[in-house]
Amino acid sequence: MKATGVYFATIVLGCSVWGVQAQQKPAFLDPRLPPEQRAANLVQQMTLEEKASQLVNQARAIPRLGVPAYDWWSEALHGVARDGTTEFPEPVGLAATFDPDAIHRMAVVISTEGRVKHQQALKANGGSSDIFQGLDFWAPNINIFRDPRWGRGQETYGEDPFLTAQLGVAFVTGMQGDDPKYYRVISTPKHYAVHSGPESTRHTADVTVSKHDELDTYLPAFRATVTQAKAGSIMCAYNSINGEPACANEFLLQDQLRGKWNFKGYVVSDCGAVIDIYQGHHYKPTQPQASAISLQRGMDNECVDFTFKVKDDHDYKPYLDAVKEGHLKEADIDTALVRLFTARMKLGMFDPPGAVPYNNIDESQLNSPGNRDLARKVGDEAMVLLKNDGTLPLKTSGVKIAVVGPLASQTKVLLGNYNGTPTHTVSILEGLRKEFAGANVQYVPGTQFLSHDAETVPASALTVDGKPGIKVSYSKLDLSNVNNPEATKALAENTYPSLDAAAQPLPAAVADVRPLAIHWDGMLTAPETSDYNLGLKADGFFRIQLDGKNVTSSYGGDPNEAKLGRVHLEAGRPTTLHVEYTPPEHGTPKATLVWSKVDMKPQPEAVEAAKNADVVIAVLGISSELEGEEMQVSEPGFKGGDRTSIDLPKPEEDLLEAVAAAGKPVVLVLTNGSALAVGWAKDHVNAILDAWYPGEEGGTAVAETLSGKNNPAGRLPVTFYTGVDQLPPFEDYAMKGRTYRYFDGTPLYPFGYGLSYTTFSYSGLALPTSAVAAGEPMNAEVTVTNTGKVAGDEVAQLYLGFPSVAGAPIRALRGFKRVHLEPGQSQKVRFELNARDLSMVSEAGDPIVAEGKYSMSVGGGQPNTGAPSVTGTFEVTGTAKLPE
Repeated sequence: MKATGVYFATIVLGCSVWGVQAQQKPAFLDPRLPPEQRAANLVQQMTLEEKASQLVNQARAIPRLGVPAYDWWSEALHGVARDGTTEFPEPVGLAATFDPDAIHRMAVVISTEGRVKHQQALKANGGSSDIFQGLDFWAPNINIFRDPRWGRGQETYGEDPFLTAQLGVAFVTGMQGDDPKYYRVISTPKHYAVHSGPESTRHTADVTVSKHDELDTYLPAFRATVTQAKAGSIMCAYNSINGEPACANEFLLQDQLRGKWNFKGYVVSDCGAVIDIYQGHHYKPTQPQASAISLQRGMDNECVDFTFKVKDDHDYKPYLDAVKEGHLKEADIDTALVRLFTARMKLGMFDPPGAVPYNNIDESQLNSPGNRDLARKVGDEAMVLLKNDGTLPLKTSGVKIAVVGPLASQTKVLLGNYNGTPTHTVSILEGLRKEFAGANVQYVPGTQFLSHDAETVPASALTVDGKPGIKVSYSKLDLSNVNNPEATKALAENTYPSLDAAAQPLPAAVADVRPLAIHWDGMLTAPETSDYNLGLKADGFFRIQLDGKNVTSSYGGDPNEAKLGRVHLEAGRPTTLHVEYTPPEHGTPKATLVWSKVDMKPQPEAVEAAKNADVVIAVLGISSELEGEEMQVSEPGFKGGDRTSIDLPKPEEDLLEAVAAAGKPVVLVLTNGSALAVGWAKDHVNAILDAWYPGEEGGTAVAETLSGKNNPAGRLPVTFYTGVDQLPPFEDYAMKGRTYRYFDGTPLYPFGYGLSYTTFSYSGLALPTSAVAAGEPMNAEVTVTNTGKVAGDEVAQLYLGFPSVAGAPIRALRGFKRVHLEPGQSQKVRFELNARDLSMVSEAGDPIVAEGKYSMSVGGGQPNTGAPSVTGTFEVTGTAKLPE
């Protein structure tokens, strides 16, 4: 088979597919036919088992039909999740740009790089593709960030349905392209729907939510990406909603998605969500019945297995059993498969390679200088200036700058989660040293918190049966049968002085075994009584246990930056150590056990550096090591990937107070994927810049903002509360008291807030002078002027206040536009509002344009928050009910 022949080099009788006359080809190979017709033709030629084997993420090859294996699972949340790709800011930072055009350009870059990576994989794999090598990307995450405690909120576009919808549409259209026949890639908005934590209960939780909150908050962004952006697929979530699991939810999948929205694409499950229908939610008594109901309700492709190639039929067998037991009709399988193969037809997977315009993209576009430049520009736009007493911008020469905080020198923090690995990532410290080359920049970490510094655990701390060393055993990892002792039976064993995989050559018996599981077992004895950070520097997947309790784990470690967990060890008291490690499928094992004694006090060197400096830059906050997807974290204030406190972690607060006591100006740079209650900093430091997780060029973006080369104009896509005491219970999905639309308290910083190095004014709000008939569109126009001395961007935000109708929010964003203005320059900004923009959702759950008086505010933030703005009112006559 020729790799360049992409998917089909031969058909039965050994004839070249593309060498056969058109009339000899089966219909599914005829590009002139509609993709749905071609898909149906292919499906009808399959046996039942062949059909079932296509329903899972690792779709099997069907050699007799020339169908190659295809893994549907690829990720591209803010960059293709592969090596050597461009990585943009984490989505919550993307949302801070308030710039759909930039998000669209970014998505074009991401999908273009995704195509290149796919073509490379096909050449390497003989026409098939493995996980993370396909063209179906499970992004964007358009769940509403309803509560800052949710660890995955960093992956979203914030708390507002309108902003999320606009950015979601921009991302999907940028990814899928504008070719009339072919997708560049398929974009998969997720997780449908009503899904935003807690992480610890997501596989079992049944979320109770009103229809009002569903249609007003949780569904609008999904509706927009389906009806406007024409997303090719949707991912259903883990949790249940009102008694029905998301991947078998009649209201979500049938009434709304395929009914009211007329969705024609395919639905993929979150990984393991169909298994949860049986095991987690107990919605059906057996797995075949659970699999059957998910398919009947509209789920088409089940994600079952992660990373490693499945060698048996455990993933698709429940569908075969469901048919045999009478729970599922073969016709139901056919319906799902036609959707799936229609998608593959539209991706060009069954057409001559030369016919698909996206098949020959130059590989030089991967992480190209132009793409890196766009990453920097988007990073610049994401910067949100929360406070500035005039300290910023800083002079770039002739000053002494003290930089504190371990995050300043790290790069992993800049990439957030669900990321790829760029060819080079600019740390904040690296960016500062380049931008402030004429200054004296001194760096002191200042605290152990979030530091990766740790020493190799010495051989003297490890014993087996009272003798020095650690026992290592090797087995083949069997994901389909992990509870069977035979599945983890040791293929080889040995004893070594220390836990260092690089110094332990693989025994011949396991040299070619993949996926390989390596187990280290022994006793760990500390020389001193203390709390310790214990972990692994590893390339791959691992879990560490002490005395049977989990210490830390990683889904994909970094051999350069340790993943650490907190433990307490008594001097001379042995504890049982167990480490499980699986190296990359095609990589050499790299794993080293490391530790460090815990001492979270501010380091005196940092205070001394602050005293000797003209200005202090404190790079503090949190990282995706603390907040994220269903993860183990042992730091106070964090649990299972979520947060129990939204305060700045105490060791960082202590460091900030210590360096501020030196009496020098302090600039706080925050890294974070969620709101931080930085109340003390707001009152005591001179400037605060929120950098989020700003991507591969994040260090450059931060430095250029502090120097003034970039005039910040980012806006908060989430409310910054003063603390968790302002929030309803995390588990409560009712929107009352949540987000700026329903929160009636005084936040620390409001949604839409952000400062600039210049000033702006608004004038001349033009609204209709006569009443608007309900259901009709209307326009608003305003003049924005740069009244300051430097050029800058302004984000004009339009907020509506609604008539006094039950169900209406306090106010709602219904338009925004990012504009660039030179000093003294004015520009008219026009907003075109359609019926849906003017609508609200009644208490009963009906989308309506209500009769009555509306207020409108257009300005640099919400009304009554100190942002410059202009206000007006208009009338709507009659009431119009809109389609759901």
